[in-house]
Amino acid sequence: MEKLNGLKCRECGRRYPPGPVHVCEFCFGPLEVDYRYEALRGVVTRASIAAGPPSMWRYKDLLPVEGEVAVGHHVGFTPLIPARNLADELGVRELYIKNDSVCHPSWSFKDRVVSVAVTKAREFGFDTVACASTGNLANSVAAHAAEARMKSYIFVPADLEQGKILTTLVYAPTLVTVEGTYDEVNRLCSEIADKYRWAFVNVNFRPYYSEGSKSYGFEIVEQLGWRAPAHVVVPCAGGSLLTKIWKAIQELALLGLIDGPVTTRMHAAQAEGCGPIVTMVKNDTDVLRPVRPQTIAKSLAIGNPADGYYAYKVVKDSGGSGEHATDEEIVEGMLLLARTEGIFTETAGGVTVAAARKLVERGVIPRDEPIVICITGNGLKTLDPLMDRLHADVKIRPTLSAFDQALANLKSQGAEEAR
Repeated sequence: MEKLNGLKCRECGRRYPPGPVHVCEFCFGPLEVDYRYEALRGVVTRASIAAGPPSMWRYKDLLPVEGEVAVGHHVGFTPLIPARNLADELGVRELYIKNDSVCHPSWSFKDRVVSVAVTKAREFGFDTVACASTGNLANSVAAHAAEARMKSYIFVPADLEQGKILTTLVYAPTLVTVEGTYDEVNRLCSEIADKYRWAFVNVNFRPYYSEGSKSYGFEIVEQLGWRAPAHVVVPCAGGSLLTKIWKAIQELALLGLIDGPVTTRMHAAQAEGCGPIVTMVKNDTDVLRPVRPQTIAKSLAIGNPADGYYAYKVVKDSGGSGEHATDEEIVEGMLLLARTEGIFTETAGGVTVAAARKLVERGVIPRDEPIVICITGNGLKTLDPLMDRLHADVKIRPTLSAFDQALANLKSQGAEEAR
C-alpha cells in the first residue's frame, strides 16, 4: 500500500519527495508528512488495528514508516486510567489520565516520537542520531540509538536536572552540555545539522519525528471505546504534542473510525515562567512573543516554541483554552496526582494537573463532560522540586513502646487539626 505522497509545506502547500528536510525552500514554512488518505480508507479499520501489537505500532499504517520497524517495538499503548479519586477532588464527573509516565523504555511520551525518527533515520541510511533536548528527549534518543547500534550526540542546557543527565549518560551517548537556554541549544543544533550528516530527530527529521505523537491520540480514542473525549488538557513545550493529538482525532474521524461527532476541545497547559503559547491563547493573538524560561518545569522550558503558532491555532479552532501554573501550583499538582491516583509525575505533569484544575474552576471545562489529562513523564526524573517539601512523619527507636508513643502523638495531632 502506497500511503505517503512525501512531504508538504504547512504554509504554501508545496510538495517535496520523502527525505531528511524540514523547511520549505520557497516560503521557509515547516514541512509535514503528506498521506494518501484515499488509499487508507477501508484498509485501516478497527479490526486491523486490534490485530496489531500491544504498542504504538498497531497504528503503523497511520505513521510515516514504510519499511520494518527498527526500534521501539514495545513503545506506547500506555494505560488510560479512569481517575475517580482525582475527579472527586476536582468536582468533575468523568476524568481520565493518559499515563505516559510508564512508557517504555525511558518513561516519557518522547519514546513515541523517537522510535519513529530513528526508524526513518535507518530507512534513509544514517548511522548517527542527535537531538536538542530539555531532558526527556535526551533519554529517549540515547536509549533508542543504543538499541539501533547507532552513534548519538545529545545536546542539553547545562543546568538540566541531574536526574535527566544521569538517565541519559547511562546509555553511553556523547552528551554535550551547553551554557544557555534550550532555545540557544536548538539554534546551535540547527547549525550543526547543516554541517554534519546526522539525523537530528527534532531538526531535519522533525516532520517524521512529530508524527509519532499521533499514537498518543490514537490510543486515547481507542481506549475510550472509539469515541473522542470532550476535552484534552496537554502540556506544551514546543507545542507539537497538542497539534498531533488533534491531528490523530481528525484522521480517525476522516477514516470513519470514531463513534459520534467529534467535538473535542484542546486545552494548552504551560508554566507561568515559560508560557508563550498560553499567553497567545489568553490574549487571542497569533503573534508569539518568545520568553526566557524561569520555571521548575524544565521539560517545558522552551521560550520560542517551534509549533507555537500551530498549537494556538488548534486551541482556537477546537474551541479550547489554556492556563498557566506557578511553580508552587506545579508542585501541588504533582502531589495531588500522587495522593489521589498513586501516579508520580514529573513537573510537566504537575503543570497539566494544575492547569486542568484552574480550567475547571473557571468554568471553561464543564464539570459534567469527559476530560483527559495528559501525563507525559515520570516523577523519578525530577525529584529536586520535592526535596524540601517531603519528610518522614516519624523517627523512632526500634521498640514497640516507642512506636506506641509516636502513634498516640500522631492521633493527638490529627484530632487537634480536625478541630
